[in-house]
Amino acid sequence: MQNKGVVKLFALLFGLVSIYQLSFTFKASQVESEAEAHAIETIAETEEDFRAKRSQEEANYLNAISKDTVYSILGVLDYTYDEVKDNAMNLGLDLKGGINVILQVSVKDILKGLANNTQDPVFNTALENASEVQKNSQNTYLEDFFIEFDKIKGDTKLASPDIFYTKELDGEIDGSMSDDEVKTIIQRKIDESVVSAFEVLRKRIDGLGVTSPNIQRLGNSGRILIELPGAKDIERAERNFTTMAQLQFWDAYRGDLFFNFLGQANEALKPLVEVETATDLAESNDTEDATAQDTVDELLGDATTDSTEVASTVNPLLDLIRGPGYQGGPIIAKFELKDKEKVLEYLNKREVRSLLPAEQRFAKFVFGKPDKNSELVDLYALVGNRDDIPQLSGAVVTDARVSYGLTGRPEVSMQMNSKGAKIWEKMTGEAFSKGSQIAIVLDNVVYSAPGVTSGPIAGGNSSISGDFSVAEASDLANVLRAGKLPASADIISSEVVGPSLGQEAIDSGTMSFIIALIVVLLWMIFYYGKAGGMADIAMALNILLIFGILSGLGAVLTLPGIAGIVLTIGMSVDANVLIFERIREELAKGKGQKEAIADGFGNALSSILDANITTGLTALILFIFGTGPIKGFATTLLIGIGTSLFTAIFITRLLIDWYVNRGGKLTFSTAITKNLFRNINIDFLKKRKMAFIISGTIIALSLGSLFTNGLDQGVDFVGGRTYLVRFANDVSASEITGALSSPDVFGSADAKTFGASNQLKVTTKYKVNESGIEVDEEIKEKLFSGLQPYLEGVNYEQFVDLSNENKQVGLMESYKVSPTIADDIKQASVWAVLGSLIVVFLYILIRFKRWQYSLGAVAAVFHDVLIVLGIFSLTYKFMPFNMEINQAFIAAVLTVIGYSLNDTVVVFDRIREFFNEHTSWKFFRVVNESLSSTLSRTLNTSLTTLVVLLAIFIFGGDSIRGFMFALIVGVIVGTYSSLFIATPIMYNTVQKLDDKKKKD
Repeated sequence: MQNKGVVKLFALLFGLVSIYQLSFTFKASQVESEAEAHAIETIAETEEDFRAKRSQEEANYLNAISKDTVYSILGVLDYTYDEVKDNAMNLGLDLKGGINVILQVSVKDILKGLANNTQDPVFNTALENASEVQKNSQNTYLEDFFIEFDKIKGDTKLASPDIFYTKELDGEIDGSMSDDEVKTIIQRKIDESVVSAFEVLRKRIDGLGVTSPNIQRLGNSGRILIELPGAKDIERAERNFTTMAQLQFWDAYRGDLFFNFLGQANEALKPLVEVETATDLAESNDTEDATAQDTVDELLGDATTDSTEVASTVNPLLDLIRGPGYQGGPIIAKFELKDKEKVLEYLNKREVRSLLPAEQRFAKFVFGKPDKNSELVDLYALVGNRDDIPQLSGAVVTDARVSYGLTGRPEVSMQMNSKGAKIWEKMTGEAFSKGSQIAIVLDNVVYSAPGVTSGPIAGGNSSISGDFSVAEASDLANVLRAGKLPASADIISSEVVGPSLGQEAIDSGTMSFIIALIVVLLWMIFYYGKAGGMADIAMALNILLIFGILSGLGAVLTLPGIAGIVLTIGMSVDANVLIFERIREELAKGKGQKEAIADGFGNALSSILDANITTGLTALILFIFGTGPIKGFATTLLIGIGTSLFTAIFITRLLIDWYVNRGGKLTFSTAITKNLFRNINIDFLKKRKMAFIISGTIIALSLGSLFTNGLDQGVDFVGGRTYLVRFANDVSASEITGALSSPDVFGSADAKTFGASNQLKVTTKYKVNESGIEVDEEIKEKLFSGLQPYLEGVNYEQFVDLSNENKQVGLMESYKVSPTIADDIKQASVWAVLGSLIVVFLYILIRFKRWQYSLGAVAAVFHDVLIVLGIFSLTYKFMPFNMEINQAFIAAVLTVIGYSLNDTVVVFDRIREFFNEHTSWKFFRVVNESLSSTLSRTLNTSLTTLVVLLAIFIFGGDSIRGFMFALIVGVIVGTYSSLFIATPIMYNTVQKLDDKKKKD
């Protein structure tokens, strides 16, 4: 081997750099463990919300030392915690717990804003049509809006004064512009708004104190991916994502001015609203009626009605009141949280608003922030105007911080810019002179409505109070500093993993990794003796390099990523096996040891490169089309392919040459394996008809099952919500399915045993098209109510708590995919598979220069994919593990394609070699001899890979068991197809073409 010195230097430097990179990972882990210990020591378990407080304290600790030196190398290189963390390899969601969401910024809202909330019927119809089309469309919302607008526009132009030729867009759009010109400008404006949303979300996430967050835009669809590994307070994180943070300051009316209006509104509503009968009300809750009537009397100053009249009176609005406001204060009345929407609907009816006096005709009715542990909420009336524009908005806020009021409760102090300070001074001055209040409104919720007792407030300082916890005050300050979102952002896909489940994944992943590694190391020594030991040393370096590169790239290590590394270990022996088998062949020809080694490495190089390039191409396509953990799997597989090539070709060669040059003797076998698979002469081609019959029968069964049984499609492809729930005792999946499918719960649900018999995966499409924290909370409450008989001694808070690292019973993980994005995932998966087939077909065509080789390889791949699909279709109903068709399954299919091609290309490479070497042989003999000569390598590699996959399948955890099963089936079928499908089809097509030429 030439340039040994360069290879040695490169290997040494590469190894040292990997160790250097990994040292940051170990140091970051140490510092974070210290932060966790500090938080546990500081916050006792007896404190209220101790887990949230500990999480905040841990974040504060890390933030405090972020610029401090925490790591020094040889006293020369010093690194702060921020620098250490930037260089460390991070654990993914499935290993650390946390949340992964895809947010859809509402392009519809942005368009409405750009059009100044126009009432133009063409514009609004196009918006609604686009929303409907989006359910099954692959276009962006804006593209569909333009298409729908063009269908119905008639003479209406986008540059109409009623649409986009507004005061705000004047100077960019004028009335003479064509629709195409306006579309370009609107596209830019939409993109600017999404960028603005991205920056706002990034600032909010930075303020959460979560280590190693990841946020990125997904194309030009208005979607934003957010990953927060290690986030423990999931609801808090979701609030930060979806809160628009539209801060407004309004003058508030005195509540007592509207007491009489409530009575008048109640009378006006009676003929308009279908209400319960007096008998129904009396039967439902007599006591509640009496209480409600007392409250009405107090509000209206009339306590003459006795209890007998309550039962005969039906009041659509007044019966909802649960408490009065106070004289001179801004509160009108108190209502139950569940009645908020109904009350606002009543108060905003045209017939009701017409009862307001002229000076109050633009009054805005807004509810306040409910108190903790209370089901009641206050109703306010704000001084509105025709344009519904507040006197002061949150755009003037330049800073916001947590502070503490006179009572010691957390508040949010704000600082305004000079323009805001002037308006604020004027507003507070008027409120002081009138004795009124100023309502501080965030996202249409009144957080506080303080009076002004000391005259106008100069300087632009103000504060928001509202019975906050420290975490709530911190989050509010965070979103106010970051600014408001330009449009609403809905969670269209989310995955939430509890930390206890993440720790289990780490344990199982580590176990599978160690077992697979030990098995492979021992097998290589058993089969190849001392040479196998040298390959093991190279493999150990290979693993070090993989982890070093992952750390250097700042990659996130996931459970599928660990599976990718373990699979790489199995596949990395392939190169060594190819080399060692070729060396054994050269030794069998009587060549000397050094010459055989040189020729073995040289002759094996072509097959090694072809096999790894085809596998690499499928991994690359998986990386391009995959998301989240699947992208992690592809990343580790790609890195592993590169490092295994380097270590097998160069490092193993260095070790072997070093040993041989010192006078050592290598036989590349042991006493047991010396003659194993030697002198094999199987007539594979004579067995091809039988193989075609067997494969045809299996494929026919597979297709029949696919058309009748179908596949168990996961929420990735059909949309819905999935919850992983663990119970204290074993439960019946069918019984739970029945309980959750009742009309009182979801109406339709499916529960499957997931791993152990006390763990279920529950899937439902209930309200699948609706999003928001309130909807998610409602569904979790329904889930808990349906499962409560099986959850012994577990309350709702314990059931949904995902911050407990020692949790063993309750909700362990949740996953949600909206139908819109599910359709996109499905299409991307189809393109990934088809793309890989096309790319591989072209590569083999270029390498072997005959389309028959490409046809044989692709036919074998189709054969393998159909059988894998068929086996999943035939067995998913009774297999004791999850066999859903999801993104992980697509990753498995692409890996199977790569592996099958790996085997096939090695055989084809030998056929090409023998064809050029033995020109007197008939093609029939060339093919058979090639298959026989590569059989040792094929079986050796396949058995090694299968042992590795079985180790992951058994010890790797429930979440990837179906993924591993697909790979196991794929490896078996792929090995078979390379021998009995790919090569025979190639041979048949070549022979037919040759026969045709002879006839011609």
